[in-house]
Amino acid sequence: MFINKSKAGANNICGKWVAFYRKQMYPKVSQRMLAEMLQIAGLDVDKNTIQRIESGKRFVTDIELSVLAQVLKVEVTQLLRDE
Repeated sequence: MFINKSKAGANNICGKWVAFYRKQMYPKVSQRMLAEMLQIAGLDVDKNTIQRIESGKRFVTDIELSVLAQVLKVEVTQLLRDE
C-alpha cells in the first residue's frame, strides 16, 4: 500500500510551516501578499492556492517548495519537518 499523505492525513507536510513562517514575517504578510511575492519570483499561484497549501488540501511540487522556501527566507528542510 502506498502512502501519499502526511501522518495527519494532509496532502502535504509543508503547509503548516508555510503558514507559520508567513505569519512570522515582518511586516505582516497575508496569503494574498505571499501569492504576489511568489508570482514575482516566477511561481503562478493565487491566494486560494496559498490557502489550500496551508490547510494541507493541495499537493506541493518540488519546484513550488523551492520557491516557497526562497520567498519565506528559510531552508527547504525547515518546510519539510514532519512534527
